Amino acid sequence: MTRLTAYLDRLEDTLRSRHELTILSLRYRQMSGKGNFRAHVRFYNESELIIREEIEESYHQEIERIKYVFQYQGEDGTLIFRYDNAPHFPDLPTFPSHKHTPDGVIAADTPDLTDVLQEIDAILYP
Repeated sequence: MTRLTAYLDRLEDTLRSRHELTILSLRYRQMSGKGNFRAHVRFYNESELIIREEIEESYHQEIERIKYVFQYQGEDGTLIFRYDNAPHFPDLPTFPSHKHTPDGVIAADTPDLTDVLQEIDAILYP
């Protein structure tokens, strides 16, 4: 099993292990050292998390996330937060990684799916 396969499997396993959420869609594919992961999940309060990752396995078999989006939104689609690495805030110290909030954009390190789910848990289960 390659590191890329293990990484994609871990993302799926992380979501499937969370019995309090409903997986609306989940798909991923792997081809010649690259992979895509997309998922859309709903929580008990009808809020949703949209996940997109494009990843590559480097020459040294390290996993590199080329693009990512973790968007958490309310039932009506209102943004609660979104992490992404679109290169449109070059003045932030964590460029290109950043976090969108209802109050604006802030510097943020690249989160892992587990980090994002823990942040959502803190909102849902204060």
